Amino acid sequence: MKQQVNAFLGYLAAERGLAANTLAAYNNDLSQFSDYLASRNQVGIGVAGTATHSQDGQVALSDMGRDAVMGFFLHLREKGYTPSTIARKTAAIKSFFHFLAFKGFVSEDPTASIDSPRIIKSLPRAASVEEIDELLNAPTKTASPEALRDKAMFELLYATGMRVTELVSLNLGDVDLAQGSVRCAGKGTRLRVIPVHATAIKAVRGYLEKARPVLVRDGNETALFVNHRGDRLTRQGFWLILKLWAKEAGITTQITPHTLRHSFALHMLKNGVDLRAVQQLLGHAHISTTQIYTYPSEDGLKRLYETSHPRAK
Repeated sequence: MKQQVNAFLGYLAAERGLAANTLAAYNNDLSQFSDYLASRNQVGIGVAGTATHSQDGQVALSDMGRDAVMGFFLHLREKGYTPSTIARKTAAIKSFFHFLAFKGFVSEDPTASIDSPRIIKSLPRAASVEEIDELLNAPTKTASPEALRDKAMFELLYATGMRVTELVSLNLGDVDLAQGSVRCAGKGTRLRVIPVHATAIKAVRGYLEKARPVLVRDGNETALFVNHRGDRLTRQGFWLILKLWAKEAGITTQITPHTLRHSFALHMLKNGVDLRAVQQLLGHAHISTTQIYTYPSEDGLKRLYETSHPRAK
């Protein structure tokens, strides 16, 4: 099975351009499935709903039956996995077997008649506009280089709805202060240019002029946001910074790096921005798992942004 999994992951990376984090999730889900099959010591052919084993103990997928796959999902439910987690693992395994059938590694797809479990999606956790203002204003109580950096990061994140990974991956050349925009690479290396309102641009300019030169030690460092050692800031580093400032601001709502992204989206929608425009700003490829949406023009998107963002007015 390991050989087929590697081939599948290679296909996802090369043909579909999936991000490293997504590939790691697929790998983890399929490894768990393989471990389950091995733990059940299932030997035989798919008629009995079982898998064969190679001489090295690895599970071979010559002709696996539907019952073996359903047994894994039942195992997950018994272990107390949430419906959303089971749905994700179901999607990974179905996609894997679809690939195997397409490439001729298996004679029949045992997941063809298996539906993904229904899940009830809860509304994303978001902070209020007042709480966001408290968070964004907290670093202004000091003029340290770190505080100027943190102010710029929070403003830019809430101004654009970027993912934290996208934020810390930004390089100096990705921000256009004159045009008021930022270019970032989203999932699947999809590039998008996002308008940024004047307040956030001012914060980023202040950081670049007064703070970054103090923090950076290597003149060749290209990262936009750096830590106290002058190296590119990490997701974990940002998470610690956010928790500290949320506590300093006295915010009782749980604030996570994704809270700012959710807040951006929900606040924009509340102010009347079209769902498709918000999804373009967020870098989502689909409105749902089955429907691809159409984008408004870049000029129209910028006008919508400038008239609708809570801090752009």
